[in-house]
Amino acid sequence: MKAIVQHRYGAPDQALSLDEIPAPEPGDHDVLIRVRAAAVNALDWHYVEGKPVIARAAMSRGEPKIRVRGVDVAGTVEAVGKAVESLRPGDEVFGWCAGAFAELAATPEDHLLTKPSSLSFEEAAAVPVSAVTALQGLRDKGRLQSGQQVLINGAGGGVGTFAVQIAKALGGSVTAVSRNVDLMRSLHADVVIDYARDDFTKGNARYDLVFENGGSHPISAVRRTLKPGGILVYNSGASMRRVAIAQLLSRLGQKVYMFLANLNHADLMVIRGFIEDGKVRPIVDRAYPLAETPAAIAYVESGSARGKVVVTV
Repeated sequence: MKAIVQHRYGAPDQALSLDEIPAPEPGDHDVLIRVRAAAVNALDWHYVEGKPVIARAAMSRGEPKIRVRGVDVAGTVEAVGKAVESLRPGDEVFGWCAGAFAELAATPEDHLLTKPSSLSFEEAAAVPVSAVTALQGLRDKGRLQSGQQVLINGAGGGVGTFAVQIAKALGGSVTAVSRNVDLMRSLHADVVIDYARDDFTKGNARYDLVFENGGSHPISAVRRTLKPGGILVYNSGASMRRVAIAQLLSRLGQKVYMFLANLNHADLMVIRGFIEDGKVRPIVDRAYPLAETPAAIAYVESGSARGKVVVTV
């Protein structure tokens, strides 16, 4: 099968190539997927470039341990292991796996759900990592309640576009910080702040929850926008320095949190429910063919993406 293979750490166009490799062999509890689309996440370019360097101990210091990148996947079930009960060949599915930038991928049964009929494969692939990250950041770390005021910084990106919609679905009143004013309004944000014109940390509005995807302001400045007892949640894309500060403030009793999403079947089902109820829709900026995956990863790294970037197979 054809797959995008990582040979070393470095710029995507230098570290990755389209190669012919053996197809994965599913185990008893696994599903083999004929990949139709895969989404690019910040995690992909971090692993391709091996950044931050301090994290390479987990990645492997020499050659990359995992040669085929990509987590978010959508496609058609090609085959199933003998213990698989919920899926059959021909089913259209979406979820997560190891090695989505390929013609075929294998993953455990509980990493997949049947695809909402309203979504294309490209849209379905855009969902899992970013939507679950937004859900857990708002619901679990942010403890968002109906009627609360929430500000989402970096609302125009992959996680941000889902966060705006999920916050609304949870009953929040949403202020979105993004240059994509028309897009934010189409997602039903209550207030939109164009960061090129206004600095939300210098305004008078105060929030029960700030969900930070941008990380462009000092923590001290963002904390001033919180109501008494308000919560500041940093998505995992923040710098190592912000991670350390958030951990310190949490130990001191401040409600400042940093988190890594925990991909799980139950939360993906919650997201699918939002989609089927018309409360959430994926925003796909652009799609690249499999051979152009390095360009897709570089585009996400540039910070220019409006919503999600996908690779079609």
